[in-house]
Amino acid sequence: QVQLVESGGGLVQAGGSLRLSCAASGRIRSINNMAWYRQAPGKQRELVAVITSSGSTSYADSVKGRFTISRDNAKNTAYLQMNSLKPEDTAVYYCNAEILNIKLMRDNYWGQGTQVTVSS
Repeated sequence: QVQLVESGGGLVQAGGSLRLSCAASGRIRSINNMAWYRQAPGKQRELVAVITSSGSTSYADSVKGRFTISRDNAKNTAYLQMNSLKPEDTAVYYCNAEILNIKLMRDNYWGQGTQVTVSS
């Protein structure tokens, strides 16, 4: 069984920083893309950032220049460094990963979500 566990959310003042982590565990053969999504109250879930297995990244326009996605392939972990946080960044942040398990079955997995609240 494969599991994604996020950590690092919390309450921060506008202009502050947080670092989210997403650790994948279980019977993993390889991980392709890893991504962070977020969902604010009353809004649809949106893609924040993606990183490929080779380290290529892409970002939503709303977070470019403020957020940085990275990964440690040896640890099966992705990170989201969030700087210059704004109240509109307040949301539940979810980790997503495309994982090939040891039975060579590929599937898309989600973490349980971590709350990020930015006060003005």
